[in-house]
Amino acid sequence: MIGITDIENAAERIAGHVVRTPTVPSPGLSALLGAPVTAKLELLQRTGSFKARGATARLLALNGAERAAGVVAVSGGNHGIALAVMAAALDVKATVVMPRSAPARSVEIVREAGASVQLTDDMDGAFSLVTRLRDEGLTLVHPFDDPVVIAGQGTVGLEFAEDSDDLTDVLVSVGGGGLIAGVAAALRARRPGLRIWGVETEGAEAMSRALAAGGPVPVPLSSIVSTLSAPSVSQLTYDHVSALVTEVLVVPDREAVRGSLELADHAKVWAEPAAGCLLPAARRVLERVGEGARLGLVVCGGNATTGDVLDWSERFGLR
Repeated sequence: MIGITDIENAAERIAGHVVRTPTVPSPGLSALLGAPVTAKLELLQRTGSFKARGATARLLALNGAERAAGVVAVSGGNHGIALAVMAAALDVKATVVMPRSAPARSVEIVREAGASVQLTDDMDGAFSLVTRLRDEGLTLVHPFDDPVVIAGQGTVGLEFAEDSDDLTDVLVSVGGGGLIAGVAAALRARRPGLRIWGVETEGAEAMSRALAAGGPVPVPLSSIVSTLSAPSVSQLTYDHVSALVTEVLVVPDREAVRGSLELADHAKVWAEPAAGCLLPAARRVLERVGEGARLGLVVCGGNATTGDVLDWSERFGLR
C-alpha cells in the first residue's frame, strides 16, 4: 500500500515540473447540486490532466539503463500525452501505444511532442502490444500498476487536503484506478473522516466489477470514454480501493457527456466526460448521505475538443 510518506516524497520530486492546480469553491455547481462544492482543477495541469504527475514521478525515478532504453506506455489519451510531453522535457525517448478509438487530437498531441505512436484496433490490443514492447527492452511506464505512478497521482489528494478542510465526500473518476488509489491514500491519511467515492462509466467498469468479484477481472469495453477504459484494474489499485473507498458508482455515457456540458455551463470549465461523470454521481451521493454534505470533485482532465463533445451531444440527443 502507498503511504503518505511516499506521496509527500513524490510531491517534492515533481514540484518543479508540474502545476499546483487550483482548489476552488464553485458557486455554480453548488447551486446546481444544492450542496457546497469544491473543485480540484486538474484539467489546468500541465498536459491537461492529472496524468502529468505520475508520469513525471516515474520518469524522474528511471535509472541509467531504463532511461537509455527509452520508455513505452499504453494510453486511451491522457497518460500518453503526459508521458510524451514530460519525456520530451526530460530528454527521454518515448513510444506510446493507443487504440484507434483514442481522440484524434490526443494522438496528434503525442506525435507533436516527439513520441513514436503505435495504434491498435482496441484497448485490449494496446495492452498486449505494450507488453511485447516491454519484453523487447523498452521501459514500461504503466498508467496505474506502478507504486511510483500512484504516489505521483496521490499528490492531487495531498494538495486537496491542504487546500480544503471542510469536505465530507470526495468524488474521483476511475479507469485503471491509479488516481483514486493515490488520492484515497493521501486523503485517508490527512482527513480520515472523509468518504471517497469512485466513478466509472458504463462499458468501462473495471473497478466495480473487480470489487464484485473480489479481485481484478477482465472486462469488455464499450464506453466512449477512452480515458477511463482499462481492460482490468491491477491488484495494486484494487487493494487500495477495496480498503479505502466507500463505493464505486457507475453512470451511463450519456450522463457523463451531460456532465461535461453542465461543467461548462455552471462551473465555467471545459472538462472531458471522464470528469463530467462526476456530476451524475454527485447527485446519487447526495441522495445517499443526506443533508450536511460538502462535496469535493477532482476534475481530472480537459483533453476533449469542442468537436468531440458536440458530436457526443448530438449522438445522445443532448443538443
